[in-house]
Amino acid sequence: MAPDESIYDVLVIGSGAAGLSLTLHLAGRTRIALLCKGELKETSTYYAQGGVAAVLDDKDSTESHLQDTLEAGAGLCREDVVRHVVENAKPAVQKLIDYGVDFSRRERSDGTLEFHLTREGGHSHRRVLHVSDATGEAIESTLEEQVKAAPDVSVFTHHTAIDVVMDRSGSKPRCVGAYALDNEAGRVRLFRARYVVLATGGSSKVYLYTSNPDGTTGDGVAMAWRAGCRVENMEFLQFHPTCLYHPLAKSFLITEAVRGEGGHLLLPDGSRFMDRFHPMAELAPRDVVARAIDFEMKRLGVDCLHLDISHQPEDFVIGHFPTIYRRCLQFGIDITKQPIPVVPAAHYTCGGVKVDMHGRTDVDGLYAIGEVSSTGLHGANRMASNSLLECLVFADAAARDIAVRLPDAPIPPDMPRWDESRVTDSDEEVVISHNWEELRRFMWDYVGIVRTTKRLERAKRRVDMLLTEIDEYYGNFRVTRDLLELRDLATVADLIIRSAMARKESRGLHYSLDHPEADTSTPPRDTILAR
Repeated sequence: MAPDESIYDVLVIGSGAAGLSLTLHLAGRTRIALLCKGELKETSTYYAQGGVAAVLDDKDSTESHLQDTLEAGAGLCREDVVRHVVENAKPAVQKLIDYGVDFSRRERSDGTLEFHLTREGGHSHRRVLHVSDATGEAIESTLEEQVKAAPDVSVFTHHTAIDVVMDRSGSKPRCVGAYALDNEAGRVRLFRARYVVLATGGSSKVYLYTSNPDGTTGDGVAMAWRAGCRVENMEFLQFHPTCLYHPLAKSFLITEAVRGEGGHLLLPDGSRFMDRFHPMAELAPRDVVARAIDFEMKRLGVDCLHLDISHQPEDFVIGHFPTIYRRCLQFGIDITKQPIPVVPAAHYTCGGVKVDMHGRTDVDGLYAIGEVSSTGLHGANRMASNSLLECLVFADAAARDIAVRLPDAPIPPDMPRWDESRVTDSDEEVVISHNWEELRRFMWDYVGIVRTTKRLERAKRRVDMLLTEIDEYYGNFRVTRDLLELRDLATVADLIIRSAMARKESRGLHYSLDHPEADTSTPPRDTILAR
């Protein structure tokens, strides 16, 4: 049987913490295909510096973790989901430890070791486990090693998912696989599966400036939307307050833990300012900090502000933030002696494909876990270090649900192969690059940290034109990774704009100058879009 005719029990699309964790939960019991656009590690997980939030300190409590999360979420978190996640944080972390993740520790007064817990924005206690300032790299690398050694797992790198495949022959449409472009061979393959799991990450590449790797192009959200799934709360895009500002420093994040360990945000004159915006100052929720930096940059007409940790001892700084220290030093910035130039950048997609407590979408046979999904955990604003935790807990929940349902799941029927009989190779690749740049620019200018009705209307007119142009291009030429990602980005941009236009208030990560206050006349509501 040819490779593109294979049938799998589970097709996992995405190789970050969510996709790898689910794969490991099911490995040995099911036949799994794992797809990713590049190498396995090219994920947001790999670049996550902060850590995983979990209650491990006797002075802390899951109730406190829950309340902090609800507070950050600005009234839109689902309390049952938040409680489920925080109560399952400890076993999720233990699973990582069992796999071999070596979280940072410190010595107690009696000479024994305990986990070093740091504190980040929105948290009332130290509860963030980390591996120095490269937690994501440690988690991703460890999970990769486990997956490569796992039985019955076929890994397909350099495959870009195009669309999920739907069987509409029965009374209820069912997802039975996906088409994916083999980027290296240049051909489209069909992967059939009894269950498909979207673990494709977020959509931050829709913005001109982002902390995310190049692959975060909203593929899972776009594919689920085209398949008939609802999407939820897409207006809530989190902008990380502190990315390194340097012309050669592409997408380098300065972890929130720098502020958690005493870092000060400074204006160009060296004065602090965050106490004017929030009583928690530098440890305020990310949306508050990002808006404050954006406000001060625009007020002063400057390109960046500064984050200073140099008042801490040199050994402390290098010991806690070795990756940041080395990276900044490459650009001539010694963070033990001078402040770091920083700007906000698109970082995390709080909304996504609407799912239930098991990660199930509206489409039978299709799951979504991790950043691609909207579970109700983050609400209108994600609290720091809850994202990796969500990946782990919902990967476990979805895997358990799939394992129970798999014996009764139908075998996927024969489906049509990809048809390229009426398309040609493009001789106008410049169209893609120009549209890509235009899209990310107007999203940054009109649908960024601070929004207005007029800006959103401008963005909507532009995205409508782009969608028409891209659809025509898609129908006439052979697909490439760039074209597929542009198509998905444009779809996601449209969903973000429509969601933002529907919210006539300011709440969490959505701030409108035309509606600067939260609407208290009715209970907070989710923004749900359906085809």
